[in-house]
Amino acid sequence: MKLVANDYEPKDIFRIIREWTELTQNDFAKSVNRSTRTIQDYEAGITKYSMNMLLDIAKKYNLKITIEK
Repeated sequence: MKLVANDYEPKDIFRIIREWTELTQNDFAKSVNRSTRTIQDYEAGITKYSMNMLLDIAKKYNLKITIEK
């Protein structure tokens, strides 16, 4: 699957990536050492996540992040 990040809000990108893992918010939170509430806040756009966190998740779940010009 492919995601063009420019077409989405950061909260939606995070949710889509979590959904690709096929984990619930609770299970995903455990897998990335965060609370379920934090994951909910990322997906609601209440809390911002870092690029480092996104890269760590991509590595853990064998996802590729590509930036093109």
